[in-house]
Amino acid sequence: MKIAVVLAGGVDRDGTTRVIPCVLWLIRRLVEAGDEVHVFAMQQEPEPGRWRLLGASVYNAGSKPRSLRIGRAIAAEHWRGRFDAIHAFGSWTGAIAGLLGRLLRVPVILTFVGGELARVEAAGYGGQRTASGRAVVELAAKCARVVTVQSEFMRKLADGIGIAAVRLTLGVSTRDWRPSPPRPRMAGVPLRILHIASLNRVKDQASLLLAMARLRDLDVDCQLSIVGWDALGGAVRRQAEALELGSRVRFCGFLPHRELRDRLDEADLLVMTSLHEGGPLVVLEAAMAGVPTVGTAVGHLADLSPAAALCSPPGDPAALADNIRRIAGDEPLRMSLAAAAHTFAMCEDADFTAAAFRKLYFSS
Repeated sequence: MKIAVVLAGGVDRDGTTRVIPCVLWLIRRLVEAGDEVHVFAMQQEPEPGRWRLLGASVYNAGSKPRSLRIGRAIAAEHWRGRFDAIHAFGSWTGAIAGLLGRLLRVPVILTFVGGELARVEAAGYGGQRTASGRAVVELAAKCARVVTVQSEFMRKLADGIGIAAVRLTLGVSTRDWRPSPPRPRMAGVPLRILHIASLNRVKDQASLLLAMARLRDLDVDCQLSIVGWDALGGAVRRQAEALELGSRVRFCGFLPHRELRDRLDEADLLVMTSLHEGGPLVVLEAAMAGVPTVGTAVGHLADLSPAAALCSPPGDPAALADNIRRIAGDEPLRMSLAAAAHTFAMCEDADFTAAAFRKLYFSS
């Protein structure tokens, strides 16, 4: 098959920085299956360009007019050899791909990846907040032959606005992310908590730090490491100082994806406090590494709870702290959650994802 993959970015030339790992894992598997893959990125780099990545041809639209450049590039490649399917990630790229698909008579598979179906007023986030955002989502979905989402949580959001979607996990590559069974905690050391996310209002690190303050007051012995790029100009660090969390919280800054595995191998628990998630991938990566997750009832966590994760409502630090305290005091529970999450991540890994998408391409 000849496949066009259309996305905003995540396909950098070196394959390691500014990438979306689950997308790279999918591209590599499509190429290995014998498919001819062409990737069209809206804004990977400021200037237009072309390169090869994992056996696929990448076209970058660069500066404006991006939509026009992407459309022309897809059409030109289609006339050189007909595409069998176009796979778009995101609503804006999905709308462009959908219109082109109708014009070229090529079926479009649309994957909503994040905030397209969300309306989080507290963080000024989500495609459902504005009339224009809703219109783009509606157009993209209407033009697609199939719409996929990463979680049942997202599928229900789609259903709530009249979009029929299929849950299809963007899974973890067992070749690149070594599966490890859950391991017992080290005796006599604090509960080692890890948080991996960009520091921004949607990820709600404010609630995370308030939960850590509550755990301190409850004499729960735990330490938190925060990994992620700071988009809030030091506000999270200043909050930690104001709460006098001291050595209980460590800020590690941004780390390349390949270095995150070492952090997970040292952790007892992953904590996510997002107000909205489509996935996220890190929950599945933690599960693959044998680490359970406690967090808010969004994305994969809403799906995995209560057998494979513990969840609390978004923006509720007290409930979050109570769940972390449960984990700290109940090692059999922590191991049970980790084992169930590990099983899920192994069953719906990157091989499963690629096979499921190829089936959609064929049937479309």
